Amino acid sequence: MSNKAAVLFRVVAVAEALSWAGLLIGMFLKYVVQLGEGGVPVLGAVHGALFVLYIVVALGVAKPLGWNFRTLTLAVLASIPPLFTWWFEAWALRRGKLDGPQHIEHGGTSLFVRGTANA
Repeated sequence: MSNKAAVLFRVVAVAEALSWAGLLIGMFLKYVVQLGEGGVPVLGAVHGALFVLYIVVALGVAKPLGWNFRTLTLAVLASIPPLFTWWFEAWALRRGKLDGPQHIEHGGTSLFVRGTANA
């Protein structure tokens, strides 16, 4: 069974990264190609909202997912450079911070359960 906290974090992390990419494309179209606004006002607002949502969700899921201070700090710092929230999400999944047998008790997504299942 999937944990809502981990799934929510993963969705918001990828959405925030994609909004960063969209904003960068919009800024390229506006400032380099000079095609007008390029959607920058809308993309900027969407990215800003997803940025704030990412921070709130990261702070909210840290305890249920059993993150230590270092992991939470990395999650928050990943919100600053473009696309790093997606990198952090992939890193956290590889390291078992979102998934895996050792985190089922703390809210892992349980996608890769190895060994015998506890009844």
